[in-house]
Amino acid sequence: MRNIKHKINPFLVDLTINKRSKNIRVSVLGKDENVIVNKRTGEVSGTHITTYKQVDDTKFVKLFTQNIALTFDLTSAGIKAFNVLMFAVQYQAINSDSVFLDENTLEEFFKTRTFKNLSIKTLYRGINELIKSQVIAKSNRIGVYFINPSFCFNGDRLAFTTIIERKNKEDLAKLEK
Repeated sequence: MRNIKHKINPFLVDLTINKRSKNIRVSVLGKDENVIVNKRTGEVSGTHITTYKQVDDTKFVKLFTQNIALTFDLTSAGIKAFNVLMFAVQYQAINSDSVFLDENTLEEFFKTRTFKNLSIKTLYRGINELIKSQVIAKSNRIGVYFINPSFCFNGDRLAFTTIIERKNKEDLAKLEK
């Protein structure tokens, strides 16, 4: 599009930008079924940016973990615990909704990973973050946790959406009081 001249603005319709390893689609919120409604004002407009990217298994888990960490403001301990959780889901939770997260799971995790800078104390701190974020829940058995299937699954496709809304002046005034 760099050297092409246009009679009308090409950005007024849905736009797909092809990059090397991904497609980025930019569209208007409120069009067709692509709607997010502001409950206070009823407004249904905005911009929706969707990125489509194909990656291998290792990169998929890494990106998934990074996005979960950002979404739930996980600390380093929470991110490390989430990595152990995903390992446990992959190898323990086949047709099950629970996993063991204990010293034995951590030892098994270390056999398949190159980094070993995760103590059992840090794992338990991270597990508490995952419980607080409702990614997992304690069961009545020690070391066994129920997984939230919305976050921990053996699927191969996921989408993260972040809605950024500018605060209006009334909201800012309320915060200042």
